[in-house]
Amino acid sequence: MPRLHLRKGDTVKVIAGKDRGKIGKVLRTNPAAARAVVEGVAFLKRHTRPNPQKNIKGGIVEREAPVHISNLMVICGECDKPVRVAHKRLEDGRSLRSCRKCGGTLDRV
Repeated sequence: MPRLHLRKGDTVKVIAGKDRGKIGKVLRTNPAAARAVVEGVAFLKRHTRPNPQKNIKGGIVEREAPVHISNLMVICGECDKPVRVAHKRLEDGRSLRSCRKCGGTLDRV
């Protein structure tokens, strides 16, 4: 599985595709497919049939589709810019994601 540069809860910017320029929060990731679902990005429509047993109403449902992670850049919380992610090792052996532009951390310590 590839190592992802983003995690659930990160704020990201779409840099390619039909939703280029949009900013949203990562709802979930799929490392095996190298994809992430971003809030408010890449909507698709599904026509659903009503199912009274499962309490599902019929109609057209819109939801977010997965986006490939190569089309996303993490937004740094300190400099508020889309940045590439650097990985730093701490003394206790933990890995920490940091901003390549300002050097700030992207993870909670």
